[in-house]
Amino acid sequence: MFECIQNELDSHRVVAEKISKTLQSYIYTASIIIHESIKKEGSIYIFGNGKNSIIAQYIASYFGENISSDTVTMSKLIANYGIDKVYEKQIESRAKSGDVLIGISTSGNSKNVLRALSLGRNIGCKTIGLSGYDGGSLNEFCDINIVIPSDNTHRIHEMHIVIANIIYQAFKKLD
Repeated sequence: MFECIQNELDSHRVVAEKISKTLQSYIYTASIIIHESIKKEGSIYIFGNGKNSIIAQYIASYFGENISSDTVTMSKLIANYGIDKVYEKQIESRAKSGDVLIGISTSGNSKNVLRALSLGRNIGCKTIGLSGYDGGSLNEFCDINIVIPSDNTHRIHEMHIVIANIIYQAFKKLD
């Protein structure tokens, strides 16, 4: 049992060390994008599927609005437009140029996240991705995609929380 625990801790440490060496400029840039939008009274919209919707809720506690947590709106949109358009329709009705969209997709390939980010870019929003593996299609749809250097879903989710905390700390220092 202790070997399992140690292996998990070691895996976490290895990914954290990779992030420390490769993602600092991405984290800093994300904090600047968010800071500039909020300074100009822009809104921050955060969304993701499954466990990523929980991470979106966590990030929204710092700044922004989690558009994946309103179950009434979500179920109505899914019934009327399908799951692929659930975030796109919310961005269409809420977002404006200068807002920031944060799309979370572990694989980087969630269609509904990509559609919302694409629409956001078309209306002038800044787009930030949080992903893992190789970043998937989020690399093409985001101004900046913070790709956790791992193919372990648990590590990716953990590090999205860590990254959110660091972005917030950097954001606070920009004031």
